[in-house]
Amino acid sequence: MTAPFPFSAIVGQTDMKQAMILTAVDPGIGGVLVFGDRGTGKSTAVRALAALLPPIRAVESCPVNAPTPADCPEWAELGSQKIVSRATPVIDLPLGATEDRVVGALDIERALTRGEKAFEPGLLARANRGYLYIDEVNLLDDHIVDLLLDVAQSGENVVEREGLSIRHPARFVLVGSGNPEEGELRPQLLDRFGLSVDVRSPNDVAERVEVIKRRDAFENNHTAFMAQYTAQDTVIRDAILAARERLAEITTPDAILEDCATLCIALGSDGLRGELTLLRGARALAAYQGDGTVGRDHLRAIAPTALSHRLRRDPLDEAGSGTRVRRILEDVLE
Repeated sequence: MTAPFPFSAIVGQTDMKQAMILTAVDPGIGGVLVFGDRGTGKSTAVRALAALLPPIRAVESCPVNAPTPADCPEWAELGSQKIVSRATPVIDLPLGATEDRVVGALDIERALTRGEKAFEPGLLARANRGYLYIDEVNLLDDHIVDLLLDVAQSGENVVEREGLSIRHPARFVLVGSGNPEEGELRPQLLDRFGLSVDVRSPNDVAERVEVIKRRDAFENNHTAFMAQYTAQDTVIRDAILAARERLAEITTPDAILEDCATLCIALGSDGLRGELTLLRGARALAAYQGDGTVGRDHLRAIAPTALSHRLRRDPLDEAGSGTRVRRILEDVLE
Protein backbone atom coordinates (compact mmCIF):
# COMPACT_ATOMS: atom_id res chain seq x y z
CA MET A 1 0.00 0.00 0.00
CA THR A 2 1.41 3.40 -1.04
CA ALA A 3 2.08 5.78 1.85
CA PRO A 4 0.13 9.06 1.84
CA PHE A 5 1.67 12.24 0.47
CA PRO A 6 4.03 13.77 3.09
CA PHE A 7 2.56 16.60 5.13
CA SER A 8 5.72 18.69 4.88
CA ALA A 9 5.69 18.36 1.07
CA ILE A 10 2.38 20.22 0.69
CA VAL A 11 3.13 23.51 -1.07
CA GLY A 12 1.67 26.67 0.48
CA GLN A 13 -1.75 26.43 2.22
CA THR A 14 -0.17 27.70 5.44
CA ASP A 15 -3.44 28.43 7.24
CA MET A 16 -4.87 24.99 6.47
CA LYS A 17 -1.73 23.19 7.66
CA GLN A 18 -1.62 25.30 10.84
CA ALA A 19 -5.26 24.48 11.62
CA MET A 20 -4.61 20.76 11.12
CA ILE A 21 -1.54 20.84 13.36
CA LEU A 22 -3.37 22.71 16.14
CA THR A 23 -6.17 20.13 16.22
CA ALA A 24 -3.52 17.43 16.51
CA VAL A 25 -2.02 19.26 19.49
CA ASP A 26 -5.41 19.84 21.14
CA PRO A 27 -8.35 17.91 19.61
CA GLY A 28 -10.61 19.82 22.03
CA ILE A 29 -10.37 22.84 19.75
CA GLY A 30 -13.05 21.17 17.64
CA GLY A 31 -13.36 20.32 13.99
CA VAL A 32 -11.80 22.06 11.03
CA LEU A 33 -13.86 23.40 8.15
CA VAL A 34 -11.94 23.87 4.90
CA PHE A 35 -13.78 25.72 2.16
CA GLY A 36 -12.30 26.39 -1.24
CA ASP A 37 -11.53 25.29 -4.76
CA ARG A 38 -11.42 21.66 -5.76
CA GLY A 39 -7.96 20.13 -6.05
CA THR A 40 -6.29 22.32 -3.43
CA GLY A 41 -5.06 19.49 -1.20
CA LYS A 42 -7.81 19.38 1.42
CA SER A 43 -8.15 15.60 1.68
CA THR A 44 -4.41 15.18 1.05
CA ALA A 45 -3.62 17.31 4.11
CA VAL A 46 -5.89 15.25 6.40
CA ARG A 47 -4.40 11.92 5.36
CA ALA A 48 -0.87 13.32 5.41
CA LEU A 49 -1.23 14.60 8.97
CA ALA A 50 -2.75 11.35 10.21
CA ALA A 51 0.09 9.40 8.62
CA LEU A 52 2.60 11.74 10.21
CA LEU A 53 1.26 11.15 13.73
CA PRO A 54 2.60 8.17 15.70
CA PRO A 55 0.54 4.96 15.48
CA ILE A 56 -2.02 4.29 18.18
CA ARG A 57 -1.96 1.24 20.47
CA ALA A 58 -5.29 -0.57 20.38
CA VAL A 59 -6.91 -3.91 21.17
CA GLU A 60 -6.77 -5.93 17.97
CA SER A 61 -10.44 -6.99 17.91
CA CYS A 62 -12.01 -3.92 19.53
CA PRO A 63 -14.33 -2.05 17.11
CA VAL A 64 -13.66 1.33 18.76
CA ASN A 65 -9.84 1.18 18.84
CA ALA A 66 -9.77 1.00 22.65
CA PRO A 67 -6.25 1.15 24.14
CA THR A 68 -6.91 -1.68 26.64
CA PRO A 69 -9.51 -4.48 26.93
CA ALA A 70 -10.98 -2.70 29.96
CA ASP A 71 -11.70 0.37 27.81
CA CYS A 72 -13.58 -1.61 25.18
CA PRO A 73 -17.41 -1.39 25.50
CA GLU A 74 -19.24 -4.27 27.17
CA TRP A 75 -21.29 -4.98 24.04
CA ALA A 76 -18.16 -5.67 21.98
CA GLU A 77 -17.33 -9.35 21.75
CA LEU A 78 -13.56 -9.43 21.91
CA GLY A 79 -11.79 -12.14 20.02
CA SER A 80 -8.11 -11.39 20.34
CA GLN A 81 -7.20 -9.11 23.25
CA LYS A 82 -3.72 -8.58 21.85
CA ILE A 83 -2.50 -4.96 21.86
CA VAL A 84 -1.37 -3.93 18.39
CA SER A 85 -0.07 -0.78 16.71
CA ARG A 86 -2.16 0.69 13.93
CA ALA A 87 -2.09 3.92 11.97
CA THR A 88 -4.18 6.83 13.23
CA PRO A 89 -7.62 6.17 11.68
CA VAL A 90 -8.89 8.42 8.88
CA ILE A 91 -12.49 7.52 8.08
CA ASP A 92 -14.30 8.97 5.06
CA LEU A 93 -17.98 9.71 5.49
CA PRO A 94 -19.74 9.45 2.10
CA LEU A 95 -22.49 11.92 1.24
CA GLY A 96 -25.10 9.18 0.92
CA ALA A 97 -24.42 7.65 4.34
CA THR A 98 -27.53 6.92 6.39
CA GLU A 99 -27.83 7.63 10.09
CA ASP A 100 -27.61 3.88 10.81
CA ARG A 101 -24.35 3.67 8.86
CA VAL A 102 -22.92 6.61 10.81
CA VAL A 103 -23.93 5.80 14.40
CA GLY A 104 -24.47 2.04 14.14
CA ALA A 105 -27.61 -0.08 14.34
CA LEU A 106 -29.04 -3.52 15.01
CA ASP A 107 -27.08 -6.30 13.31
CA ILE A 108 -29.88 -7.57 11.06
CA GLU A 109 -28.00 -10.61 9.73
CA ARG A 110 -27.24 -11.84 13.22
CA ALA A 111 -30.78 -11.20 14.37
CA LEU A 112 -32.22 -13.21 11.46
CA THR A 113 -29.75 -16.11 11.44
CA ARG A 114 -29.12 -16.53 15.15
CA GLY A 115 -32.07 -14.76 16.77
CA GLU A 116 -29.74 -12.55 18.79
CA LYS A 117 -29.97 -8.82 19.34
CA ALA A 118 -26.53 -7.35 18.71
CA PHE A 119 -25.07 -3.97 17.80
CA GLU A 120 -23.29 -3.36 14.49
CA PRO A 121 -20.87 -0.44 14.96
CA GLY A 122 -20.92 2.45 12.51
CA LEU A 123 -18.38 4.88 11.14
CA LEU A 124 -18.17 6.80 14.43
CA ALA A 125 -16.79 3.71 16.18
CA ARG A 126 -14.10 3.26 13.53
CA ALA A 127 -13.14 6.96 13.73
CA ASN A 128 -12.52 6.88 17.49
CA ARG A 129 -9.03 8.24 18.32
CA GLY A 130 -8.61 9.44 14.75
CA TYR A 131 -10.10 11.68 12.07
CA LEU A 132 -13.52 11.70 10.43
CA TYR A 133 -13.34 13.37 7.03
CA ILE A 134 -16.39 14.67 5.13
CA ASP A 135 -15.90 15.90 1.61
CA GLU A 136 -18.60 18.35 0.42
CA VAL A 137 -19.88 18.74 3.98
CA ASN A 138 -22.18 21.54 2.78
CA LEU A 139 -24.12 18.94 0.75
CA LEU A 140 -24.57 16.55 3.68
CA ASP A 141 -28.02 16.31 5.27
CA ASP A 142 -28.32 18.83 8.10
CA HIS A 143 -29.50 16.27 10.65
CA ILE A 144 -26.41 14.12 9.99
CA VAL A 145 -24.14 17.16 10.42
CA ASP A 146 -25.94 18.06 13.67
CA LEU A 147 -25.44 14.51 14.92
CA LEU A 148 -21.74 14.48 14.02
CA LEU A 149 -21.07 17.80 15.71
CA ASP A 150 -22.88 16.72 18.89
CA VAL A 151 -20.87 13.50 19.09
CA ALA A 152 -17.61 15.27 18.26
CA GLN A 153 -18.21 17.70 21.12
CA SER A 154 -19.31 15.12 23.71
CA GLY A 155 -16.81 12.42 22.70
CA GLU A 156 -19.48 9.73 23.10
CA ASN A 157 -21.90 8.08 20.69
CA VAL A 158 -25.26 7.14 22.20
CA VAL A 159 -27.64 4.86 20.28
CA GLU A 160 -31.17 4.34 21.60
CA ARG A 161 -33.23 2.44 19.03
CA GLU A 162 -34.75 -0.94 18.16
CA GLY A 163 -34.50 -2.02 21.78
CA LEU A 164 -30.78 -1.21 21.90
CA SER A 165 -29.18 1.10 24.43
CA ILE A 166 -25.56 1.48 23.38
CA ARG A 167 -22.77 3.87 24.33
CA HIS A 168 -19.20 3.95 23.13
CA PRO A 169 -16.35 6.49 22.99
CA ALA A 170 -16.19 8.53 19.78
CA ARG A 171 -13.36 11.00 20.18
CA PHE A 172 -12.24 12.18 16.79
CA VAL A 173 -11.29 15.33 14.93
CA LEU A 174 -14.00 16.24 12.46
CA VAL A 175 -12.70 17.71 9.22
CA GLY A 176 -15.19 19.00 6.68
CA SER A 177 -14.39 20.38 3.26
CA GLY A 178 -16.48 21.87 0.52
CA ASN A 179 -16.86 24.32 -2.32
CA PRO A 180 -18.94 27.40 -1.30
CA GLU A 181 -20.26 27.66 -4.86
CA GLU A 182 -22.19 24.43 -4.28
CA GLY A 183 -23.99 25.61 -1.15
CA GLU A 184 -23.31 26.97 2.32
CA LEU A 185 -23.68 25.61 5.82
CA ARG A 186 -26.23 27.12 8.18
CA PRO A 187 -24.71 29.66 10.65
CA GLN A 188 -25.66 27.40 13.57
CA LEU A 189 -23.54 24.61 12.09
CA LEU A 190 -20.67 26.88 11.10
CA ASP A 191 -20.38 28.01 14.70
CA ARG A 192 -19.94 24.43 15.90
CA PHE A 193 -16.72 23.93 13.95
CA GLY A 194 -13.66 25.06 15.89
CA LEU A 195 -11.59 26.45 13.03
CA SER A 196 -12.41 27.49 9.49
CA VAL A 197 -9.99 27.99 6.61
CA ASP A 198 -10.46 29.31 3.09
CA VAL A 199 -8.13 27.77 0.52
CA ARG A 200 -7.56 28.94 -3.02
CA SER A 201 -5.65 27.65 -6.01
CA PRO A 202 -2.25 29.38 -6.17
CA ASN A 203 -1.95 32.18 -8.73
CA ASP A 204 1.84 32.18 -8.74
CA VAL A 205 3.32 30.25 -11.67
CA ALA A 206 6.40 29.13 -9.71
CA GLU A 207 4.24 27.80 -6.88
CA ARG A 208 2.00 25.85 -9.26
CA VAL A 209 5.03 24.41 -11.02
CA GLU A 210 6.41 23.27 -7.64
CA VAL A 211 3.10 21.53 -6.88
CA ILE A 212 3.29 19.69 -10.20
CA LYS A 213 6.91 18.67 -9.63
CA ARG A 214 6.26 17.28 -6.17
CA ARG A 215 3.15 15.37 -7.16
CA ASP A 216 4.89 13.92 -10.20
CA ALA A 217 7.87 12.86 -8.09
CA PHE A 218 5.53 11.30 -5.51
CA GLU A 219 3.85 9.19 -8.16
CA ASN A 220 6.85 8.26 -10.32
CA ASN A 221 9.80 8.20 -7.91
CA HIS A 222 7.97 7.36 -4.72
CA THR A 223 10.77 5.90 -2.59
CA ALA A 224 13.23 8.76 -3.18
CA PHE A 225 10.52 11.38 -2.72
CA MET A 226 9.35 9.93 0.61
CA ALA A 227 12.93 9.71 1.86
CA GLN A 228 13.42 13.39 1.00
CA TYR A 229 10.59 14.54 3.26
CA THR A 230 10.71 11.95 6.05
CA ALA A 231 13.04 14.07 8.18
CA GLN A 232 10.82 17.15 7.83
CA ASP A 233 7.72 15.16 8.78
CA THR A 234 9.60 13.81 11.80
CA VAL A 235 10.37 17.34 12.97
CA ILE A 236 6.67 18.26 12.76
CA ARG A 237 5.61 15.07 14.58
CA ASP A 238 8.11 15.66 17.38
CA ALA A 239 6.92 19.26 17.74
CA ILE A 240 3.28 18.10 17.98
CA LEU A 241 4.11 15.49 20.62
CA ALA A 242 6.18 17.99 22.61
CA ALA A 243 3.32 20.51 22.40
CA ARG A 244 0.87 17.96 23.77
CA GLU A 245 3.09 17.46 26.80
CA ARG A 246 3.59 21.20 27.22
CA LEU A 247 -0.04 22.22 26.75
CA ALA A 248 -1.16 21.92 30.37
CA GLU A 249 1.74 24.12 31.50
CA ILE A 250 0.95 27.09 29.24
CA THR A 251 -0.07 30.14 31.24
CA THR A 252 -2.73 32.59 30.07
CA PRO A 253 -2.63 36.13 31.53
CA ASP A 254 -5.95 37.80 32.39
CA ALA A 255 -5.10 40.50 29.86
CA ILE A 256 -5.25 37.89 27.09
CA LEU A 257 -8.68 36.74 28.27
CA GLU A 258 -9.84 40.35 28.14
CA ASP A 259 -8.44 40.64 24.61
CA CYS A 260 -10.40 37.54 23.57
CA ALA A 261 -13.66 38.93 24.95
CA THR A 262 -13.08 42.43 23.56
CA LEU A 263 -12.26 41.06 20.13
CA CYS A 264 -15.38 38.89 19.96
CA ILE A 265 -17.61 41.73 21.15
CA ALA A 266 -16.12 44.03 18.51
CA LEU A 267 -16.78 41.40 15.85
CA GLY A 268 -20.34 40.84 17.05
CA SER A 269 -19.98 37.06 17.32
CA ASP A 270 -22.87 35.30 19.06
CA GLY A 271 -22.36 33.16 22.15
CA LEU A 272 -19.05 32.34 23.79
CA ARG A 273 -17.72 29.62 21.49
CA GLY A 274 -15.61 32.23 19.72
CA GLU A 275 -13.70 33.22 22.85
CA LEU A 276 -13.25 29.63 23.99
CA THR A 277 -11.98 28.43 20.62
CA LEU A 278 -9.72 31.45 20.24
CA LEU A 279 -8.21 30.76 23.65
CA ARG A 280 -7.67 27.04 23.03
CA GLY A 281 -6.23 27.68 19.60
CA ALA A 282 -3.85 30.35 20.86
CA ARG A 283 -2.74 28.11 23.73
CA ALA A 284 -2.11 25.20 21.33
CA LEU A 285 -0.13 27.49 19.03
CA ALA A 286 1.97 28.72 21.96
CA ALA A 287 2.68 25.11 22.96
CA TYR A 288 3.61 24.16 19.40
CA GLN A 289 5.97 27.12 19.07
CA GLY A 290 7.62 26.34 22.41
CA ASP A 291 6.34 29.43 24.23
CA GLY A 292 5.32 29.23 27.86
CA THR A 293 2.76 32.05 27.87
CA VAL A 294 -0.04 33.00 25.50
CA GLY A 295 0.57 36.42 23.96
CA ARG A 296 -1.09 38.75 21.53
CA ASP A 297 0.96 37.38 18.64
CA HIS A 298 -0.71 34.01 19.18
CA LEU A 299 -4.15 35.66 19.15
CA ARG A 300 -3.34 37.50 15.93
CA ALA A 301 -2.21 34.28 14.28
CA ILE A 302 -5.24 32.21 15.26
CA ALA A 303 -8.08 34.77 15.23
CA PRO A 304 -8.89 34.64 11.48
CA THR A 305 -9.33 30.85 11.51
CA ALA A 306 -11.13 30.78 14.87
CA LEU A 307 -13.55 33.66 14.28
CA SER A 308 -14.10 34.36 10.57
CA HIS A 309 -16.91 31.78 10.23
CA ARG A 310 -18.74 33.15 13.28
CA LEU A 311 -19.37 36.64 11.91
CA ARG A 312 -22.82 37.86 11.00
CA ARG A 313 -23.34 38.74 7.37
CA ASP A 314 -22.95 42.41 6.57
CA PRO A 315 -24.49 43.26 3.16
CA LEU A 316 -22.85 46.70 3.24
CA ASP A 317 -19.34 45.26 3.71
CA GLU A 318 -17.94 43.55 0.63
CA ALA A 319 -14.73 42.51 2.39
CA GLY A 320 -14.34 38.82 3.18
CA SER A 321 -14.81 37.62 6.75
CA GLY A 322 -11.07 37.03 7.17
CA THR A 323 -10.36 40.61 6.12
CA ARG A 324 -12.96 41.89 8.57
CA VAL A 325 -11.32 39.93 11.41
CA ARG A 326 -7.87 41.31 10.56
CA ARG A 327 -9.27 44.84 10.41
CA ILE A 328 -10.81 44.53 13.88
CA LEU A 329 -7.58 42.94 15.15
CA GLU A 330 -5.66 46.06 14.21
CA ASP A 331 -8.11 48.21 16.15
CA VAL A 332 -8.41 46.02 19.26
CA LEU A 333 -4.83 44.76 19.52
CA GLU A 334 -3.01 47.89 18.42
